[in-house]
Amino acid sequence: MSKQTKVSNFFGKPKLNDSIPQEKKDKKSGGKVKKRIIESSDEESNSEVDTKKIKFERENERENKTESSSEMDEDNVKEEQDDNLESELVSTKKLVDQKDMKDVGADWKKGEPVPYAGLCKTFEAIESTTKRLEIQEYLTSFFKHTIELSPGNLLETLYLCLNRVCPEYENVELGIGESLLIKAIAEVTGRTTQKVKNELAKVGDLGKVARDSKNSQKSISSMFGNRDKLLTVPKVFNSMKKIASLTGHSSQDLKIKEIQNLLISCRDEEPKFLTRSLEGKLRIGLAEQTVLICLAQAFVMTDKEYEKLAKAKKTEELNNAIKTIKSVYSELPSYDKIVPALLKGGIKNLREHCKLTPGIPLKPMLAHPTKSITDVLDSVEGHKFTCEFKYDGERGQIHRLEDGTTKIFSRNLEDNTVKYPDIIERISKAAKTNTKSYVLDCEVVAWDLEKHILLPFQVLSTRKRKDVKEAEIKVSVCLFAFDLLYLNGESLLKKSLEERRKLMNDSFQEIEDEFSFVQNINATNIEEIQSYLDESIKANCEGLMVKILDGLESTYEPSKRSRNWLKLKKDYLSGVGDSLDLVVVGAFYGRGKRTNVYGAFLLACYDPEHEEYQTICKIGTGFSDSDLETHFNYLKEKETSEPKSYFNYDKGTKPDVWFEPCQVWEVKAADLSISPIYKAAIGQISEASKGVSLRFPRFIRIREDKKPEDATTSEQVINIIC
Repeated sequence: MSKQTKVSNFFGKPKLNDSIPQEKKDKKSGGKVKKRIIESSDEESNSEVDTKKIKFERENERENKTESSSEMDEDNVKEEQDDNLESELVSTKKLVDQKDMKDVGADWKKGEPVPYAGLCKTFEAIESTTKRLEIQEYLTSFFKHTIELSPGNLLETLYLCLNRVCPEYENVELGIGESLLIKAIAEVTGRTTQKVKNELAKVGDLGKVARDSKNSQKSISSMFGNRDKLLTVPKVFNSMKKIASLTGHSSQDLKIKEIQNLLISCRDEEPKFLTRSLEGKLRIGLAEQTVLICLAQAFVMTDKEYEKLAKAKKTEELNNAIKTIKSVYSELPSYDKIVPALLKGGIKNLREHCKLTPGIPLKPMLAHPTKSITDVLDSVEGHKFTCEFKYDGERGQIHRLEDGTTKIFSRNLEDNTVKYPDIIERISKAAKTNTKSYVLDCEVVAWDLEKHILLPFQVLSTRKRKDVKEAEIKVSVCLFAFDLLYLNGESLLKKSLEERRKLMNDSFQEIEDEFSFVQNINATNIEEIQSYLDESIKANCEGLMVKILDGLESTYEPSKRSRNWLKLKKDYLSGVGDSLDLVVVGAFYGRGKRTNVYGAFLLACYDPEHEEYQTICKIGTGFSDSDLETHFNYLKEKETSEPKSYFNYDKGTKPDVWFEPCQVWEVKAADLSISPIYKAAIGQISEASKGVSLRFPRFIRIREDKKPEDATTSEQVINIIC
């Protein structure tokens, strides 16, 4: 691959673009798609237009596979694992062919702490390119130098690349409110807060405002004739961790002081990336899957034996390392555990030291939606399979440690132990005496103790989330167990579902109204599945989960949305196959009886590759008066003066108010259409300027178990309509 002019310029006096080029936003992903579509001429998704079903046909998916896969975003691992693996193999082969790695920020001596300026130079280089391989080269090179020169700083460096200060499951949020950052920037640069706000309105990126303000104004420290030492990665990381942990009455003032101390020491591009990190979004197009790939490559390349290998062997080593790190991270998503193990024993010994561990949640395996029973039978042909009731509750991953400690984690790894004190007591009764430690995959469902029936999720959502006292619980729950992932010191992930189910049944006992195994049958034909689907609906369930029982296809795959697990809901059998989980980014003032609340809302999906929210519809139906009042009371506190720079929207859909991305809603739609004004999956289905919109969207519920970044992705939108 030839070096680009803009890349080579970086080694002299860099003149890089401050924002991701438009071509990066419009980049195609995956195979070529031919389609028959309805082009909506109406500006609103709710318009009365023809509702013909949208049909798409994927053609030439395997055409020019090598070229396609090299452009595929590795963050789509949940949908097409095999395609992603192939993409990685192609990329690593090209990386081996590069004689010179792109060294951008490696300008410190061995034993010195990693300079924050060096990391920011790497971020700047990554932001400037649209090429996936170049991104990997920049970050792999920086990780490699960190391992060689300052291995003790690797963990902090990794966390800053991911914009975190600890593992996800510790639930520490880094995002600092815009008003706090504006105040800190203003005080450090000698500007008024209004001046900073005016600049933000023009530029749309508070990071750039901080950089320009800092580099053009005298800072407090320079006015007093002294400059602090250069910022280092450990200094920035520790300060950010301190900021994230501050709570209490005086925490706001303490946070501002800590931010000011960092900004005073910033220079060049550092204020931009520091401010973005504090906001919670780097926005340089660096997905976690890329970080994992680069970490694997860096460790392989620091091995002295690597350079002695033949080119083909180098490729094999890189590919094996990537597979190992990804596999280990899916089972043990803790860099606090993985990085020290890598530094101590390298990749070859990683599996020995890092395994599924009770107390550290793994990202759950997810099911793929299907639209018909025939599709289900086609997918499981040649295998034994089971049909389970799909309960309308909340995913619960229950961990019992050897010391007797019990923890409950949500689907997005949030610690829900304090939310369900009643479950802690009953699970200890359900576990048999020889069951010492385990990880159990369950569904927590609201339960009517008098009628002994399931209650809808809306009832469960009324339970308090914090400071729950068992005596004050008003909504009872029943726990439905469907999988056992770990038992008495042994991981069960590689065992078949049939084996795991037997071990689960042998290790636990049912307790009426408290703990039960999921209701299931081993079906063989359409009639049995249809009958069981009808039975599940009568029991107040959402539908069925269909799972392969035997063979390699039945192992548990953490974090994967697998076609070996299929979900079949009653409303899948016509129209859009699955509901979407979308982020509220704006609202429109109501009229008539909705005058005092928001009457409609602007929703968006999430694009993890570009770290942006892409608008997909305006929604005004499905809300009760109570819903609208609840939404107004919550969202009015989240209003912002301007749209976030990472919102991709059209001025034709501009709402009356904008929000911080803070809440995910489940939405059902009659259909999807190509739209000139909505930006979901922009340029990936039709023309470069057109996206996808929902038609006749209807609000279903708030997804409190999901963060904004867990919303439906643009790639998933493509999969739904193709």
